[in-house]
Amino acid sequence: MTAAHGTGDFTGLGALVTGGASGIGAAVATLLLARGAQVAVLDRDTASAPAGTLALKADVTDDDAVRAAVDAAAAEFGALHTVVSNAGIGAIGTVTDNDDAEWLRVIDINVLGMVRTARHALPHLRRAAADRPGHVSITQTCSIAATAGLPQRALYSASKGAVYSLTLAMAADHVREGIRVNCVNPGTADTPWVGRLLDQASDPAAERAALEARQPTGRLVGADEVAAAVVYLASPAAAAVTGTAVAVDGGMQGLRLRPATPSGAVG
Repeated sequence: MTAAHGTGDFTGLGALVTGGASGIGAAVATLLLARGAQVAVLDRDTASAPAGTLALKADVTDDDAVRAAVDAAAAEFGALHTVVSNAGIGAIGTVTDNDDAEWLRVIDINVLGMVRTARHALPHLRRAAADRPGHVSITQTCSIAATAGLPQRALYSASKGAVYSLTLAMAADHVREGIRVNCVNPGTADTPWVGRLLDQASDPAAERAALEARQPTGRLVGADEVAAAVVYLASPAAAAVTGTAVAVDGGMQGLRLRPATPSGAVG
């Protein structure tokens, strides 16, 4: 399978993107194609997978299905150099609002889904690292929720906090094998999941305005902006970067702005 969107710094590299048929994952897959990679998309529903990708239908909660998909991608491309572990779901509420079954479901997808993907990808990545040092990586989609206290996000934040810690531990475990592990921490992104949340709100326009206002840039993060950070971390240009979380959050993590006055000037 050949890249359909040109060549670049990923030419000759095989990539796998979980949750790659929509939102951030689809933006990542599209950009990897444009940069020359051969790209496989692992998703529960591959109908909207970007053109030019190898569509692999699998659920990250199914260990056998993940193994088969990862092996299929490596076999199709001849090697696997880049894994973007992006599949995940959201959750709303305080610790009292979700029962044990929902906690287990979200953690199974958001955390163990990444564990399963890495577990089956690592043998392929180790072989690739021996041939292409500096070109082998795992990049995981975390969240600003891992490092900032957000209301009504207890379960989601707990799962993404685990992803952040998992990323650091994996980076330490695999750095001497030539495999880099990093994550991106998006703020509230303009994705289908956020769109569904807005649709459920009593006043979707007001809810969207509130989400935009809590990010210092005053707008939601674009999926393509998150994809650009993911692809940088996965690229040979980031060969010295591992164990790092890159915030793509409109300044939410680090900025503490004074409120604007009614005139629009900073007070």
